[in-house]
Amino acid sequence: MSNYFKHKFRGKSPGEIIGMIIFGGIFITGLAILFGFIIMWLWNWLMPMIFGLTTLTFWEAAGIFILFKILLGGCNFGGDGNSSKKSKHYCNEGGKREFSKWKHYDSFWKEEGNKAYEEYLERINKEDI
Repeated sequence: MSNYFKHKFRGKSPGEIIGMIIFGGIFITGLAILFGFIIMWLWNWLMPMIFGLTTLTFWEAAGIFILFKILLGGCNFGGDGNSSKKSKHYCNEGGKREFSKWKHYDSFWKEEGNKAYEEYLERINKEDI
């Protein structure tokens, strides 16, 4: 982990690093406040009219947001809750591997797609007869 920080902050002054940390903290705090107000506003607008539930305060809405993040958090939304390095690696790298399978799709389709599709149609037509 220390190699990551050495690489990421190479050439930056301590003032810049402290500024980035402070800005990051302010940004995260702002997002938490924003999500709390959005959840509070949506809940208080919809739930009392639809289900007859009581309204929420900001802190109750923030608590609901944290609770849902804990229950549904992670990259797979409700997986087995395993927080090992293996599952985190799978979440971060799995999507990249899946996407890389499609890297050559367009060139394949141009070269072999129409021929393969026509062969498929011939097979299906023979099965129908």
